[in-house]
Amino acid sequence: MEKKTLFDKIWDAHVVKSVPEGPDVFFIDKHFIHEVTSPVAFLNLEKRGIGVRYPHRTVATPDHNVPTVDQDQTIKDKLSRMQVEKLRENCAKYGIELHDLGSAHHGIVHVIGPELGVTQPGMTIVCGDSHTSTHGAFGAIAFGIGTSEVEMVLATQCIMQSKPKKMRISVEGKLGEGVTSKDIILYIISKISAAGATGYFVEYAGSAIQSLSMEARMTICNMSIEMGARGGLIAPDETTFAYLKGKTYAPSGEQWTTAVAHWRTLKTDEGATFDEELQFDARDIEPMITYGTNPGMGIKVNASIPTAEGMEGSNKSSYLKSLEYMGFSPGEAILGKAVDYVFVGSCTNGRIEDIRSVAQMVKGKKKASNITAWIVPGSREVEKQAHEEGLVAILEEAGFELRQPGCSACLAMNDDKIPAGKYAVSTSNRNFEGRQGPGARTMLASPLTVAAVAITGRITDPREIFGN
Repeated sequence: MEKKTLFDKIWDAHVVKSVPEGPDVFFIDKHFIHEVTSPVAFLNLEKRGIGVRYPHRTVATPDHNVPTVDQDQTIKDKLSRMQVEKLRENCAKYGIELHDLGSAHHGIVHVIGPELGVTQPGMTIVCGDSHTSTHGAFGAIAFGIGTSEVEMVLATQCIMQSKPKKMRISVEGKLGEGVTSKDIILYIISKISAAGATGYFVEYAGSAIQSLSMEARMTICNMSIEMGARGGLIAPDETTFAYLKGKTYAPSGEQWTTAVAHWRTLKTDEGATFDEELQFDARDIEPMITYGTNPGMGIKVNASIPTAEGMEGSNKSSYLKSLEYMGFSPGEAILGKAVDYVFVGSCTNGRIEDIRSVAQMVKGKKKASNITAWIVPGSREVEKQAHEEGLVAILEEAGFELRQPGCSACLAMNDDKIPAGKYAVSTSNRNFEGRQGPGARTMLASPLTVAAVAITGRITDPREIFGN
């Protein structure tokens, strides 16, 4: 009997037709849409006189362009307002479930899918957003698609897709104090580069991965795309089942028992082969931070920025250009650098566990006077929990500003922008030039590191704050 990887099992079960020497016609179980990449897709359907094939398989929410203050009022930005209105119109016209601004389950698409139980093991999931890989934490094949592909899925519930290569990344051992899943993935990307997994779909494995909560696993799968991968996934286990049980769209009763029995089979067979295997030791991972303009430019927070020694040609010039943009020099320490903004949120770290960890760190303390601190829950449900657990009171007492759900300062598509030249330490997923606003300088880190920076006003090792 053929030994299969988890990826193979899910992929092969969803191939409708294989094109010789070409892509597969690939069935999609769930399609998430938002206000940015769906309007043109719907417009093209209308032009062609085509409807939505399976409306119940699509779930919508506005998240990228939405303001994170005064969400009960008319959106001021004309383009954003038009996009959100179009999403409403299209969902109403085609009978698509919409979690709109102000509704109980509004939020970032990759946060509400899991918390509603829409995301389940063994599924194929797409969205017109690169960080769709988040859903892979449940043992699903999930990846981002372009607008023309959004149209294709709406019309046919299928997509043309070539099967990627397979990589397994194992992290073994116990994580040290102050080390989070965000540090794991920033460490991996720093080791293999922002292009190191190009052409692959990655399965994360090993004892350190298995020890993580579902929210922590989502953070890791979310950033698979930042090392060039098509996506990432983690085999479902008891942690997965416990998280899903009782969720709104999760199976119940006998259907739950049947589903879990199937989900238990979703793991890589002993002896199955990958195109590439990498292993890392959890003991080598420490709190991480980026210093450049791609997520692969990361170091341990207490380390020095690498020098350009040994680099040549375009590699050296692009490296130095990146440091010039950031205002850093090769070889200098990053600890103690003054910061202007901190941002906790995004589909990477906008979940309740992230907010809990920040509140625990800053409880009884005050943010530094030079810091503007934004905390943006990933959904209305996260916002509600934060209030109920007393986290909002702790954060506001510390000087954080709690905003309403949305993508916010992760990307410069709404009002939450970092001013030009200012430094932001962010829990988001990208640090490209201008990602958080024209001229903004972004350093990526874990919620714990962001909390430590907020308290001290400078780049700080979070382990220095524990016990203080």
